[in-house]
Amino acid sequence: GERRRRRNARPAHLAAFLGLSALLLASAACSSGAPATSTTTASLQSPATGPTPDAAAPTLSSSGPSATTAGAPPSPSASSQPPPAPTPPSAPPSAAPKPSPTAYPNPSALVARYAGKIATTLPGSQKRVALTFDGGADARGAERIVATLRAAGVPASFFVTGKFAQANPALVATLASIGPVGNHTWDHPHLPTLSPSATQSQLDRARAQIIAVGGGSGMPFFRFPFGESNPATLSAVNAAGYVAVGWTVDSLGWQGTSGGQTVAKVADRVVAAQRPGEIVLMHLGGHPTDKSTLDADALPQIISRLKASGYT
Repeated sequence: GERRRRRNARPAHLAAFLGLSALLLASAACSSGAPATSTTTASLQSPATGPTPDAAAPTLSSSGPSATTAGAPPSPSASSQPPPAPTPPSAPPSAAPKPSPTAYPNPSALVARYAGKIATTLPGSQKRVALTFDGGADARGAERIVATLRAAGVPASFFVTGKFAQANPALVATLASIGPVGNHTWDHPHLPTLSPSATQSQLDRARAQIIAVGGGSGMPFFRFPFGESNPATLSAVNAAGYVAVGWTVDSLGWQGTSGGQTVAKVADRVVAAQRPGEIVLMHLGGHPTDKSTLDADALPQIISRLKASGYT
């Protein structure tokens, strides 16, 4: 059916565009003593199965916690106290297959290995890119992003808030068929301003909603709202079983045309930052006022230009 057509359409020359599963699987291989392999095609698995081991790598570029991150993208206004736990919606008949919440091996080994760090690149020296998309506001560009990724046979990783998952259940289930869906808190608050209990509630409620709509386990990847963290919040995230994932480059598509951005500028910024293991931050939604969807518009060009630059 549709799953078979998508699998057959995946070109082998794009196998180097790996999802964030490379972080976890490399760590699992290292912690278990498994030998490194040379394959770069393992992340292009069937959506109904879990990932298979990518090339193992001994290191991960990362940064320590900081109070703020300059240029962090905006989000809808957030309350410091999350709303009551959501009622899980019924999955639509056409929803994508639900991946197993236990699809990834040894998440505790990954968390222990990268405790106190924020990942900013994939491990290793292979020419590969992790395309990541945050979902916390609307989903205006999501349909075209999904279509582009599927047409190109390129996996990606996603970070969604619980509210986003609640509002877009079928979409989040579809995202999970493309790559891992990570936790982005319940409603995108400034975490360093919250109490420990409120921070834990943000994590738990978001994960519960992601699971409820068929987005997988919501673990072990987490992205801080606004890119804001401090030692206390990073420690809390790690203690809850998550690895914090940042980015190598922010496309700035979220600034919209009203912020001086264009499709060409967004693509140029991502391609100019190319390096082995680059993690790209983009967004599923559009600008709240000018309604532009620059990340969705630029994605086909970004993929083709990175490929032309040797990411094949």
